[in-house]
Amino acid sequence: MENNNNDKSTWAIGGGVLIGIGAGFFFLQTSALFFVGSIMLGLGVGLMVTSILSSRNK
Repeated sequence: MENNNNDKSTWAIGGGVLIGIGAGFFFLQTSALFFVGSIMLGLGVGLMVTSILSSRNK
């Protein structure tokens, strides 16, 4: 019983969070809230990309 799921759209969530962390390091000296906000923004973008990719595959 193999689960052969080749759907990589969930990787967009992790990629969005990593991009948010990377962008947040530039704002970290300004304010810690900008850092957290950029992580949340990256998560939101990743979730939107995931929903778009998963709806196209069905």
